[in-house]
Amino acid sequence: MVSLRPITDANREAVEALAVAPGQRRYVSGVRESMLEAAREPDAHALYWAIYDEETPVGFVMIADDVDRPEYIPHFRTGEVETMWTSAAEGDGSPISFYERYGFERTGDRHGNEVLLRLESS
Repeated sequence: MVSLRPITDANREAVEALAVAPGQRRYVSGVRESMLEAAREPDAHALYWAIYDEETPVGFVMIADDVDRPEYIPHFRTGEVETMWTSAAEGDGSPISFYERYGFERTGDRHGNEVLLRLESS
């Protein structure tokens, strides 16, 4: 069973030790780097979790929204999200084509050195 769990003092070391495949390192930040970036940008309201397979941490997911409103977290958790955004670096092995297969479209803008992609709800 795969589940999302909060990152706590009890599991932080194991989650931060997770690493992406060598060919993906230029496209995906490490767990610790991602959490530090979230701390540097508090207005993005980042939320993150460890991904577990049974009792083993196997991944990390982080979401953020540049919205500063009280209903932010309940709005996101209801599934009533009108637009989802992501960004990814370009190049051989980039995850951009993965996102595009699931309906994300390039916006023509960039998030730092990454291509910004958007998915509108139906």
